[in-house]
Amino acid sequence: MTLKSAAPYALLAVGTVLLDQWIKHLVETGLPMQQAVDLLPFLALFRTYNTGIAFSMFAFFGAMGLIAVSLAVAVFILCLAIRTRPEQVVARAGFALIVGGAVGNLVDRVVYGHVIDYILFHTPVWSFAVFNLADAFITVGAGLVILDEFLGLGGKSRPSND
Repeated sequence: MTLKSAAPYALLAVGTVLLDQWIKHLVETGLPMQQAVDLLPFLALFRTYNTGIAFSMFAFFGAMGLIAVSLAVAVFILCLAIRTRPEQVVARAGFALIVGGAVGNLVDRVVYGHVIDYILFHTPVWSFAVFNLADAFITVGAGLVILDEFLGLGGKSRPSND
C-alpha cells in the first residue's frame, strides 16, 4: 500500500477517532454517571467506565497492560491492512474503522486509565454490555473485512490449493 493509496483510509481512521472522542467528551460533560437515559424502549444512554477489554475482560492486566495489548493489536491490524490489494476497498475501509476504534479506546486508556462506555441495548428483563462508538466501529470494521474476505468483494480470486 502506498502513501497515496492509504490516504483516504488514514482520513477515515482519524475521522473515526475524532468523532469517538468528541462524543465521549459530550458524554463525560453532560451525562450523569450510571443513570439510564432512555432514548427508545430498547436503547438508553448509560455512562460507565470499563477497566478491561470487551465485557470488562482482562481488567487484571491494569491500564498499562491493556495499553500494551491495544498497541500490539493496532500494529497487527495495520500489518494486515498493508497487505491488502488496492481493489479490496471494503476490507481497507474495515481495517481503517478497526484501527480508528482501537485508537479511540486507546486514547481513553492513556488519558483516563479506563474506557468511557455509554450505549446500552436492553429489554425489561435483559441488557447487553454497555459499549461505545469506538466499539461499534471495531465491530462494523471487522464485519466489513470478513465480508470482503468471504464474498470476494475485492476482486481477484485466490489460487486454489488443489
